[in-house]
Amino acid sequence: MLHLSPTPVTLWIGIIALILIGTLSLLTWKRSPHRGRTAALEILRMIAALAVVMLLWQPEWLTVVHPDTQPKIAILWDDSKSMTTIDAPLPPVLSGKSEIVSRAEWVKKALASELWKPLEANGANEVTSLPFATPDKDQPALSGTDLETPITEVLDKQTNLRAVVLFSDGDHNLGQPPVAAAQKLRLRGVPLFPIPVGSKIRLPDLDLLSVTAPSYGIIGENVQIPFTIRSSLDRQVRTIVRLRDEAGREQTKDIVIPPNAETYDSVLWRLEKEGSSTLELSIPVADGELIAANNSRKFVIAGRPEKIRVLVIESLPRWEYRFLRNALSRDPGVELSCLLFHPALGPGSGKDYIDKFPDKLEDLAKYDVIFLGDVGVSKDQLTKEQCTLIRGLVENQASGVVFLPGPQGNQFSLLDTDLSDLIPVILDDAHRSGMAESIASPLSLTTEGRSSLLTMLGNNEQENPGIWRRLPGFYWHAPVIKAKGGSEVLAVHGNRRGKFGPVPLLVTKPAANGKVLFMGIDSAWRWRRGVEDLYHYRFWGQVARWMSYQRNMASGQRVRMFFTPERPEPGATVTLNANAFDANGAPLDKGNVAVDLTAPDGRSQRIELQKNESAWGAFSGRFKVDLPGAWKLRATASGAEDKPLETTLLAQGVDIEKIGQPARPEVLEEMARVSRGRVIQPAQLAELVKEITALPEPRPLETRIPLWSHWGTLVALVSLLGIFWAGRKLNGAF
Repeated sequence: MLHLSPTPVTLWIGIIALILIGTLSLLTWKRSPHRGRTAALEILRMIAALAVVMLLWQPEWLTVVHPDTQPKIAILWDDSKSMTTIDAPLPPVLSGKSEIVSRAEWVKKALASELWKPLEANGANEVTSLPFATPDKDQPALSGTDLETPITEVLDKQTNLRAVVLFSDGDHNLGQPPVAAAQKLRLRGVPLFPIPVGSKIRLPDLDLLSVTAPSYGIIGENVQIPFTIRSSLDRQVRTIVRLRDEAGREQTKDIVIPPNAETYDSVLWRLEKEGSSTLELSIPVADGELIAANNSRKFVIAGRPEKIRVLVIESLPRWEYRFLRNALSRDPGVELSCLLFHPALGPGSGKDYIDKFPDKLEDLAKYDVIFLGDVGVSKDQLTKEQCTLIRGLVENQASGVVFLPGPQGNQFSLLDTDLSDLIPVILDDAHRSGMAESIASPLSLTTEGRSSLLTMLGNNEQENPGIWRRLPGFYWHAPVIKAKGGSEVLAVHGNRRGKFGPVPLLVTKPAANGKVLFMGIDSAWRWRRGVEDLYHYRFWGQVARWMSYQRNMASGQRVRMFFTPERPEPGATVTLNANAFDANGAPLDKGNVAVDLTAPDGRSQRIELQKNESAWGAFSGRFKVDLPGAWKLRATASGAEDKPLETTLLAQGVDIEKIGQPARPEVLEEMARVSRGRVIQPAQLAELVKEITALPEPRPLETRIPLWSHWGTLVALVSLLGIFWAGRKLNGAF
């Protein structure tokens, strides 16, 4: 039937409008010489006016369905993984003894009890029990809890619903907000009786939340394995982090975990073999900890033999340059090129030397790292155009640049070039030749420096601080005022302070796709005293590998690609960056790069990467990871007949549902309040039956179709007005 809902104002407006239009139609009919045709037109006018006025009164087509079955009571119970948490005490109504069981077992005992029989006595109600959020057997890590959908489905299927009982811990991580389902219950007049299960306080536990290991490392070198541990214990814990591979080789580290806090730390691992290795990071179960399943994580890391191409540019062959050159030339993983601008002798020559700066992009693009010594812009050194090329190499092709200033102060001329923005510190123009020291001064590691792989000179983190304290000091340093924003200071002057605090001398900074390192001393060669090449070679080898890491993440004949994040979690968006080259090795100018993705479940898709506005053949694109496991990537440049680049991205399988999380009764309380129901505490289960029995019979189910906003009403009204307009034209033509 038709139902109108006018307000007093719209009611009188509509009546007055109909009277006025009716009067106008009557006068028009009386004055018309063709009264028959005019009468038909005026009737159409009145029908259209009546339709418009009725729309103002918000008409609805109301259908009432009277139930012919027994009233139904739906019991919904949470079957998600979080319900396996053991923190639910059994009330006396369910057990004769006091014990703590899992949330799922608590619910099963409640469902199996005799509490529900009075509701079904004498056929008064029909009780149905339905689970929801049951984990998917094929993809358990992606299974979560949706509190809104099961309630909505019950409302759609049942026409004679009297009440809904909900057993849950209140934890939800999928679907619409649960309060949306409570609003639907309220509109139907169906109250919700949620029963919260579980403790509001987190269980005593040490949870190894994440392990963010790099996707690959260099054989024979250390890699840093960062991890995060969350403690819900109310005391400090001294424990051991153990990293072990499938062959039984292991590395340990002593750590202290503060109470009720997250701890971020890392452990070093030396890769000994080529290919993929499965490692497991674990911590022992602490006293009083109730959950042992989250104390370990496995991950895969690949070992590679790497050839890093390095270009060192210098003016005078000072001691720092000589020992740096020796260190890099003797490193089997480094392919070295040197460009020496000697002011008296001209360009250096000999093994590993080049006679001029690379003229072509394809020649410069092969370098992974560039060391800029005490050089600048002058007639016999670099040009501004070459500085622009170096910046493009860093930002567009993920290379690295190391600034090594010297006493000549040549690097001050770089401040007028495009390299100025890459320098991570502000230099003092009043002291271009630097600052001399009368006694040897030490480098002091910052908090960031103590945990950085660049400054790791020992085999483990425990011995590293002692090594840095024993290193010989320096007698000269660059005139640094302070570090720029966005940079990371790894080491500062051990004795000297400026107006902004300790003078930063070892500073890193990201630069678009590449990396920057500033080394403000020229005495790293002195670290060889008493230990020969041990620390000096290790430091510069780590610098070269750290800077070239992204660039060499995945390399092919025509395409080089890296992605962030390296180990995404399901739901994360991965950014793909690629550099493509033509057949001559020059950055690809015209063409495109396509990446074929194959998901862990076999699904495939193609992504056309977008070319960046640069001359460096840089391309980028994005895709979303929705499954844990190995994602296979196959990148191809247009026109390439060579073998395409193939690599694998490993997505970490992080469970959406967590065991040991505290219950969230506040969510259930809000749902009960909105639906006009009541939260039933576990000790009040006996009162639930009385609450439901006292409810009135379910009211008839009403279905309302709002005609005032229905598309059919608009079509009918437009059609009616169209017929009226056409009729008036025809009537005037006769």
